[in-house]
Amino acid sequence: MAWMKAARLDELAENEPLGVELAGTSVALFLLNGAVHATGNICTHEFALLSDGYVEGGEIECPLHQARFDIATGRALCAPADKPIPVYATKVENGEVLVELPDTPGP
Repeated sequence: MAWMKAARLDELAENEPLGVELAGTSVALFLLNGAVHATGNICTHEFALLSDGYVEGGEIECPLHQARFDIATGRALCAPADKPIPVYATKVENGEVLVELPDTPGP
């Protein structure tokens, strides 16, 4: 596992996803109630970018077919998605958002 700089904290807006590419992995960053979260950025149904979706109530809705995922757990909440998205640990140091990624790149 490796911690990687993903963004500056001031680049994140409450309930507005930000998509970033980290070592070959597409990651969505979220600021929810002041806490930073990171998930995989690719919907497990039809591979749309979740960072183009809509955040409400701690959930991200895919812009393509409205699949929803719990941002904190990655759990798929409704059809058409039935597989979870990855969730990554985050921390903020000196105004920088860091994301812990596995050593092997993912989607």
